[in-house]
Amino acid sequence: MLFRSSPPIHDRVDAGRQLSNSSRLTPYANSRSAILLALPRGGVPVAFELSKRLNLPMDIMLVRKLGIPYSEETAMGAIAMGGVTYLNENMIRRLRISDESVNAVKERELNELERRNIHYRGKRPFPDLRNKTVIIVDDGIATGATLRAAILATRQLNPEKIIAAAPVGASDSVEQLSKLADEVVCCHVPEDFGAVGWFYVNFPQVEDEEVLKLMGEAERFTGSNGAKEE
Repeated sequence: MLFRSSPPIHDRVDAGRQLSNSSRLTPYANSRSAILLALPRGGVPVAFELSKRLNLPMDIMLVRKLGIPYSEETAMGAIAMGGVTYLNENMIRRLRISDESVNAVKERELNELERRNIHYRGKRPFPDLRNKTVIIVDDGIATGATLRAAILATRQLNPEKIIAAAPVGASDSVEQLSKLADEVVCCHVPEDFGAVGWFYVNFPQVEDEEVLKLMGEAERFTGSNGAKEE
C-alpha cells in the first residue's frame, strides 16, 4: 500500500478522533442508552478517545483471534465471552487445517481469554446491555473474525442495536459484517487493504498496563448502571 503523503491515521488516539467525527456516531453523544465496548487490546485506546469525545460509557468485550497454526496473525476464526466461537470453515477447509490443530489453538486462546477476563475485569460485573445501543470498537478490520465473534456474543445479551466501528477496514470484511451488525461505521475502506498497521503512522502493540489504565480512567466517569454520572 503506497500513500501520496503519510498513512491516513496517526495513531489509535487519532483513530478515535476520526470516528468521533463520523455523522453516524455523533447522534449518540451524551446518550444514556448507548455504550461503547472495546475489543482489547488495540480497540481500547480507540474506544477511550470516543468515550471522551462523545461522552459515552466504555467497557470491554473480550475476544481472541484464532490464528492459523503457521501464521498466527491470519485469523481462521475467533472466540468471545459467553462461549461464542466463530470459525471460517471455508478457510480451514481450503488450507487443510486439521480438527486437532483447530482445537489446540482454540484451547490455548480460551485460556488466554480467561486470564484476561480475570486480569482486566476482576470482580467487576459486565454491563447490562438490554435495550442499549452497543457500539463495538476495534482499531481496524482485517478478516473481521474478532468483530464477528464480538457481535454474536453481544447479540445474546439483547441490545436494541449493534454498531461495529473501526477507523479502517478491508472492503469485503466490512461488507460481510454489515450483514451481521445493524450498522458498520468505518472511516477508511480501501480496496487494496493488506494489513491494519499499514494505515497508521504509529501502530505499537498495546500492553495490558495501558488497557488497565484506560479502563480505570473511563470508570471514573462511568456510573455503576452503565451510564455516565452527571
